[in-house]
Amino acid sequence: MKHPDAWRIKAILTGSAGNLVEWYDWYIYATFSLYFAPVFFPKGSYTAQLLNTAAIFAVGFLMRPIGGWLFGRIADKQGRKASMTLSVLLMSLGSLLIAFTPSYNSIGLAAPALLLIARLLQGLSVGGEYGTSATYLSEVATKDLRGFYSSFQYVTLIGGQLIALGVQMTLQKVFLSAEQMHEWGWRIPFVIGAALAFVALYLRRHMQESTSFEKIKNEKEKGTLKLLFRKHPRAVMTVVGLTMGGTLAFYTYTTYMQKFLVNTVHLTIERATTLTFFLMLIFACLQPLFGWISDIYGRKPLLIGFGVLGTLCTVPILTGISEASSEWTAFWLILLALVIVSGYTSINAVVKAELFPAEIRALGVGFPYALTVAIFGGTAEPIALYFKKIGHEPMFYWYVTGCIFISLLVYITSKDTKKTSLLDRDV
Repeated sequence: MKHPDAWRIKAILTGSAGNLVEWYDWYIYATFSLYFAPVFFPKGSYTAQLLNTAAIFAVGFLMRPIGGWLFGRIADKQGRKASMTLSVLLMSLGSLLIAFTPSYNSIGLAAPALLLIARLLQGLSVGGEYGTSATYLSEVATKDLRGFYSSFQYVTLIGGQLIALGVQMTLQKVFLSAEQMHEWGWRIPFVIGAALAFVALYLRRHMQESTSFEKIKNEKEKGTLKLLFRKHPRAVMTVVGLTMGGTLAFYTYTTYMQKFLVNTVHLTIERATTLTFFLMLIFACLQPLFGWISDIYGRKPLLIGFGVLGTLCTVPILTGISEASSEWTAFWLILLALVIVSGYTSINAVVKAELFPAEIRALGVGFPYALTVAIFGGTAEPIALYFKKIGHEPMFYWYVTGCIFISLLVYITSKDTKKTSLLDRDV
């Protein structure tokens, strides 16, 4: 096995560190919404308040296709480094705005309006982050280790949620009372996120550009939607199909699961946070393992494994969690689900990067992915909470199953990108 050069490892670490901060800033909204939901909205049922915050979470996703287009275009025209630096700056601004927005009782409807603006900024940022970082990590990795090293995108993506949960646990158990957390303590992680984003901004300003971009930077036609849809329509639709079931399953078992444990399983916020933290830690560790397996056996077996097991097991797993009589039962069921989902999360970045040539790669990866995530990932929580509110929660389980099955059909009919990778043209 040929190991990557020192500069490649540094590039991967730098790119991953910035990605970690971006996703921490994105996830603290979902993690701490259990506390700040009553702050930004009028008094009512707790589920209704959560539904309002989840709706703004979903609206933030609507900006992701715009971010995928904007930052993908910048990455293909001006460079991966320029795009990744700008995206992390926008994320920090969104976190600062949430941290210092007054409550609904203080400024009325302006409070949820400012919250919405902040999430739109963050949605724009994270929409561009995925495609560019997936492209960058795939491009700087060596041919025989692309699955392994590109998997660190999801390690840092999950790590962002993990750090958000860790901050929450530390505040809950060490520094603040439950009353203080609800009143003002939830603002602290947003301040931390803004500060970390400026650290990531410094790191990215000094990162090395990928050699793949250096080879095509002088080409005239690159980074446009016209080029993307004219020359690569099948690859675009493949990205949509690949992403649909995977992103819905991912957001169901990560972002939404903490609320599911509180609102349906009836664990305390503190116990749900602890359980989710350790599950996310294991989930993050699984990503490089599955990525390494894909480097040996190919990408397609892992995707099909996720599609088949996801189709067969989603309803039994979610039903079992909802009826769990102990925390350990819920823990093992969620862990089983995360192992299944790892067949998608660990390699989805490199699979998409392998579908496109360098001159359109960031846009090709980022735009259709962001559009699909906005439709299916961003709406996971609101749809789940809606079915819960009307008394038909199991309908959500079948909805997730159906989307995974559609993605399975795409996995079965697609070629193994490890064998047909367009990244090989860059070498």
